Amino acid sequence: MATRFQRQLEELHVQMITMGSLCEKVIGLSTRAIQGENCIRDVFDTDKEIDAKEREIENLCMRLLLHQQPVAGDLRQISAALKMISDMERIGDQAADIADLSKFIEDNNIEIPKLISQMADMTVKMVSESIDAFVKADLALCRQVIDNDDKVDDAFNQVKEELAQMMYQNLDAKAGLDLLMTAKYMERIGDHAVNIAEWVEYSITGVHRNNEHQMGGK
Repeated sequence: MATRFQRQLEELHVQMITMGSLCEKVIGLSTRAIQGENCIRDVFDTDKEIDAKEREIENLCMRLLLHQQPVAGDLRQISAALKMISDMERIGDQAADIADLSKFIEDNNIEIPKLISQMADMTVKMVSESIDAFVKADLALCRQVIDNDDKVDDAFNQVKEELAQMMYQNLDAKAGLDLLMTAKYMERIGDHAVNIAEWVEYSITGVHRNNEHQMGGK
């Protein structure tokens, strides 16, 4: 029969999966918002759900730490979860920032570079796989997430070049900057997914690699 601690640890896994799903949802909604769909309110509502889930998981982790006194691997797992939810909360914030930009992008009737949507798909996959790696203690999967960040960075660089060309032709400078910031937020979401994967790696190995990603802003 599972102990109380084991049941609470299983609950932590369920809550982490739920919060990860909310992050996937909010990224997808923000992408639809910049494509002109009427879902900006849904982005903000989902961001609030993510904030609430962060507090719920924090409380669960504190109960585990204070009352169960975990050791070794279990302690690392709970500590990593506390770090991971901070990055997931930031993902919600940056999706909300994208939704804010979508208002101006829609007003200017701008064609959205396909690469931005592809960046969203890549980051959703990274977030999903990083949470999956946490629950399964899958070291290979979390390292795959870390490696995949190069693809997001490459896509961001391509978007910059594409937007520079569009601005050189006839794209309004303000509109171009709004699109560039949208891509930048997507790139930051990828960085947060990497942070999550690095904390998963720590929970498994006990070693946290130096973060090579310079996180600007949120």
